[in-house]
Amino acid sequence: MSRGIDQESLEMTLEAIADFTQDKLPDAKLLELDEKDEFPIEIVREMCSELGIHLLFIPEEFDGMGGGAFDVYRVCEKLARVDIGVATGVLATFLGSDPIIFGGTHAQKKEWMTRVAEEGLLMAYGATEPDAGSDLGALRTTATPVSENGKVVGYKISGNKQWISNGGYADLYTILAQTPGGPSWFVVERDVPGFTHGKPEDKHGIRASNTAALALEEVYVDAARLVGDEEGQGLLQAQLVFGYTRLMVAAFGLGGGWAALDRAIPYSTERIQGGSPLSEKQGYTHKLIIPHVARLEAARAYIEETAERIDSSDEKLNTEGAIAKYMATEAGNLAADASIQALGGYGYTKEYMVEKIKRDVRITTIYEGTSEIMEMTICRDRWQLHLKTRGQHYHELAREMEALHAQHPGSGCDIAALGFHALAEVLEKSRLGRLTRNQHVLFRLGELIAYAEVAGSMAKRAVRAKTGQLNPKADIRFSPEALAALSRIFARDAAMKVAEEGMRWVCGADGVSAGDIAAFEQAVNLTAILRAQAGLMGDMDFVGDVLYERDAGK
Repeated sequence: MSRGIDQESLEMTLEAIADFTQDKLPDAKLLELDEKDEFPIEIVREMCSELGIHLLFIPEEFDGMGGGAFDVYRVCEKLARVDIGVATGVLATFLGSDPIIFGGTHAQKKEWMTRVAEEGLLMAYGATEPDAGSDLGALRTTATPVSENGKVVGYKISGNKQWISNGGYADLYTILAQTPGGPSWFVVERDVPGFTHGKPEDKHGIRASNTAALALEEVYVDAARLVGDEEGQGLLQAQLVFGYTRLMVAAFGLGGGWAALDRAIPYSTERIQGGSPLSEKQGYTHKLIIPHVARLEAARAYIEETAERIDSSDEKLNTEGAIAKYMATEAGNLAADASIQALGGYGYTKEYMVEKIKRDVRITTIYEGTSEIMEMTICRDRWQLHLKTRGQHYHELAREMEALHAQHPGSGCDIAALGFHALAEVLEKSRLGRLTRNQHVLFRLGELIAYAEVAGSMAKRAVRAKTGQLNPKADIRFSPEALAALSRIFARDAAMKVAEEGMRWVCGADGVSAGDIAAFEQAVNLTAILRAQAGLMGDMDFVGDVLYERDAGK
């Protein structure tokens, strides 16, 4: 059964966000907040009281809207296009509630989620610690049971948390602590004795968000505040939501990247150099604009596919969430960097916003798991699939792409298939040479896996657009023809990356002898991948025409 709100409600929500932020958060206000390092707490609370944005992630039975992953992705992207700092303040409540929604008892969900819905409470997610970083299993915060007559009636929590979004402003916190039974989540309200927060962190970006350390000194909570009523379930409860929460951060990367490009594109139509606008120069568009559009839209395809799967099943999809986050946030960061270059000296100033967007979007590659943790997560999971299927997993995906290409040629499926076949060969060579004992090879394989899977997802999205089968809630910025061209562009890039870099690291880790390199090159089918590059410039020209609304692209 599909989860989420109806299309009309989603569109109304997105329009309401656009109207609200245009009025309350114009560029001048955003630059002011950035300069002052100020969290607009009243505006964020208004988003709850006026827009009811916090209701999106709360189930209907607890007075929420019952939004699904697809709905939250669209809203997160919309907010991130305005300001990733403000969006982070909103996401912190989403994130802080997740241990309760996914791990709490029905009574706990009813009590806390109903209060969040009715009172518009802001939440914070207290997991990360100064010395543990993203390693939740290394936490030092402790929750010592308090017993009466042989029964645990409460806990005293002591420890420190670091890098907590909304840390200085939240009304309600979910805190991960070590109990005798293992890591466990607790619900803690602000202003309880022994609970304090530090000064706001002076951050590189997202300065319109609040990030602060938390300190707990024997903070007492009743036993009913133990999420799930059973000790030791904390890490499992955290794992339950990674697919979902990382999808939301992926949407931030997507929104930030597009926010930057949406400033670079119109600028290039007005900036005249050598007698013509920059928008008419391939040296500008084909380097600084079009490749980033392709990466962002390919990441969107994977985000939407994963969101649909989350909403229509009970799959957790942690690895898919990692792929979506990795690809979208890296793409967003690169797009914002290219947009600074695209604006030249103006881009390096604060007045034109892209400098701020670049500083903001950078965090998306760090929080909710760094890009390196994503690479490791991706490779470890897909490596097991490679082993279980005796090396056939990606060959099988390639054959599915080939079958789809036979029905719908021109959507990039055939090129994506080449990437999958090459990936399977690279993984098999890595298995035979036991190359994943090299951590760097493990990480690089994670990157190649992500690129290949996203290329497949983008090709499928192009087919769905062509056949009129896109999700009704999908972002529709490009025509089916433009999506197909973007798919081909990205698939070529992904296939080349898998083949060339895969061969590089296999050879670099001594996984193939000098005499076998030619056979390995043939196995990854590098010649066919090079042949598939034919038409790349034409596709980039066509996408440029579409972006700039020139006659050739209509």
